Amino acid sequence: METSITPNATLAELAVSHAAASRVFRNHGLDYCCHGGRPVSVACAERGLDPEKVLAEIVAEGGNQSPAEQGTDQPLPEVISRLLEWYHPRLREELPLLIELARKVEGRHAEKTTCPRGLTSHLQGLTAELLDHLEKEETTLFPMILSGRGNHAAATVQALEREHLDVATGLTRTRTLTDNFQPPEEACPTWRALYLRLDAFEAELMEHVHLENHILFRRALCA
Repeated sequence: METSITPNATLAELAVSHAAASRVFRNHGLDYCCHGGRPVSVACAERGLDPEKVLAEIVAEGGNQSPAEQGTDQPLPEVISRLLEWYHPRLREELPLLIELARKVEGRHAEKTTCPRGLTSHLQGLTAELLDHLEKEETTLFPMILSGRGNHAAATVQALEREHLDVATGLTRTRTLTDNFQPPEEACPTWRALYLRLDAFEAELMEHVHLENHILFRRALCA
């Protein structure tokens, strides 16, 4: 059922039922995946935003659905298939490339005050956490859901949701290290490419986590 676009609706509810919501929320720095249980009014107040203006943007934008939004009404095996065939491989491919770019930037521009010092180490830690997380989903949770035992996976889901919160903390740290992905004037092409890719990486990871937290997990536990 479609959720009404009101300030009392939660970020997750709107992101699930309205195609433009997740894009608008991310544009305003509103975390609809790991902290999606908050009402729009509360989330906007925390960031000094006018909730009515944010909601008006959702209504005005409309448009095409993201891959995560397209999974709302699909059977659970198809949702899992999308995760295994798109989101998980994308993470495994992109993370090493981001680390390599960060290493180059830090190595070449270490003397600059604007250099994102510590970014390589941070991305290495985030990569280790994410790859371990994917392994848990692929070897434990997804087989349970596909075998019809999703309603017995509450403890596993809770553990994975806690790890998603750690992911949110990691994304916040990435933004801090990169000045919200804004390269300085003296940034070389590699530096600028790194920040562009980190921005895209964050957007896709938020879609990924939202698809799991608010669609797959919820539906599996109720099956």
